[in-house]
Amino acid sequence: MQPKSDADLTGLLHAWRGGDSSARDRVVEQVYGALRRMAASRMGDAERSPTLQPTALVHEALMRLLGSDVDWNNRSHFLAVAALQMRNILVDHARARLAAKRGGGAVMVTLEGVDSAQPQHEADLLALEQALGLLEQRDPRLARVIEMTYFGGMQRDEIADVLQVSIATVDRDLRFGRAFLGKQLSA
Repeated sequence: MQPKSDADLTGLLHAWRGGDSSARDRVVEQVYGALRRMAASRMGDAERSPTLQPTALVHEALMRLLGSDVDWNNRSHFLAVAALQMRNILVDHARARLAAKRGGGAVMVTLEGVDSAQPQHEADLLALEQALGLLEQRDPRLARVIEMTYFGGMQRDEIADVLQVSIATVDRDLRFGRAFLGKQLSA
């Protein structure tokens, strides 16, 4: 059963928070496509992370969302929190893969079969995470705007709705946030 509007989905979110498990299931049905698009747009090239595909990212994010204790305001709020969860999952995954490349507890070390051309995606993601942390210290809203755009694939109007600011403010935040991150990542 499709909700007719965001207001209907908001009602389902509130019913879920009230303990209605069928509402939770209907919320998942309604947002799964949006979450899948967010994950696919964020992950881009599948060969960059052969061990974590968009579907797995969505499922892990849903597990975290279903276990969270958040009072959802509306669809945009739910998707914003989903974007944050996806960011955290991608960063955790990158850290684990880099740790495995550094040995990951392995006892024997050989150089046979080492691929010196491994993509730097994990290192790039961790550098972005560190730069986002600096941006968050400076201005948490700017970090949220970048997070919802980059990790969540959210549109400017959705971000404005979640943060309760104008679209022009979101545009300014995006420009400043991208400039800040560009400076941090090029340093």
